[in-house]
Amino acid sequence: MGFFTYFLRDMEQILFPNREQHAIPSMDGALSPNDRLDACSPIGEPIPGADDVVEGSDGALYVSGSGQVLRLAGEGYNERSVFATFDGNAGGLAFHPDGRLLVCVAGRGLAAVDGAGRQSWLNQVADQPLNCLTGVVAGGDGSIFVSNGSSRNLPDDWCIDLMQKNRLGRLVTCGPGLDRAEVLLDGLHYPHGLAIGADGRSLWFTESWNHRLSRAPLQGRGLGKVTAVNPNLPGYPARLAKAKGGGFWLSFFAVRTHLVEFVLREDDFREEMMRTIDPSLWVAPALATSGHCLEPMQFGSIKALGIQKPWAPPRSYGLLVRIDEDGDPVQSLHSRVGGHHHGITAACETAQGLVIVSKGSGQVLLDRSGGRT
Repeated sequence: MGFFTYFLRDMEQILFPNREQHAIPSMDGALSPNDRLDACSPIGEPIPGADDVVEGSDGALYVSGSGQVLRLAGEGYNERSVFATFDGNAGGLAFHPDGRLLVCVAGRGLAAVDGAGRQSWLNQVADQPLNCLTGVVAGGDGSIFVSNGSSRNLPDDWCIDLMQKNRLGRLVTCGPGLDRAEVLLDGLHYPHGLAIGADGRSLWFTESWNHRLSRAPLQGRGLGKVTAVNPNLPGYPARLAKAKGGGFWLSFFAVRTHLVEFVLREDDFREEMMRTIDPSLWVAPALATSGHCLEPMQFGSIKALGIQKPWAPPRSYGLLVRIDEDGDPVQSLHSRVGGHHHGITAACETAQGLVIVSKGSGQVLLDRSGGRT
């Protein structure tokens, strides 16, 4: 298998010398590194498994984490209560136009929770379970769109799915009553975030494993031709949230490194690593750095005089980017190597400021500047 893999790679380089290689883009200009995420204020104590955040019509925040959704209210969002509980980890969130909260639940499917706490469910589509829902959004007409990252692994096993080089994601739509579920797109590279365009007539979505942001026109209950808005992002994109004044906030739960890209190309090494080494010690992206002595180094000098260099190649990283209507970066917030708030999975703008979820630290962060420089 190893010889055949190398032979195919060499032949591709000979026959298609001008094929785009998707080299990791440099983080400069609007993506220049800074420490703005570490300057944000944590909202209360960490929330284990914090994953997504949305603002309700009542001005409160709804945060998913582990097997529940918390409601954060008051000045500085310092009042906490449990809004809903589940028997699986809660992930992606969105409010339906009728006021119900839509919740992606690992291993279960999509739950719609009304104000009284009653739950209704969408568990499968085309006789296949929705075990790995990562994102959800509702259109103005009440239609619901969800992304199922993988048909093989649960959301917590995202690193396994990446190392298996899977392409098993789907975009699914259903009616307001969680009925008439249909598959819109199949064979995607771990679709993660979803958003409705500003015109209300397009669906934007991210694919983590091929570092891509795409959009497609909404045509009734289907999609038109998919267009790559940004086909080569510097990291693994997570969720999208509308930004005030236009564009979106695009979260990245990790950034790409040359070492991980190399491992993904070397199938023999990667497969042996997966067979023989604990997943927490794989040469792979991570939501947070553990500091374990066996943790793989990402090349370069990691420490100098006992201090971890902020410019060292990262194993984990914090990155939130604001993009305009064309998908181009406008500004960014970073937590560099040695920082505290890595693994950014969601953000939303509120009346009190920009709220950001760092899944790596389990913290919900508040930037009262609204993310503006």
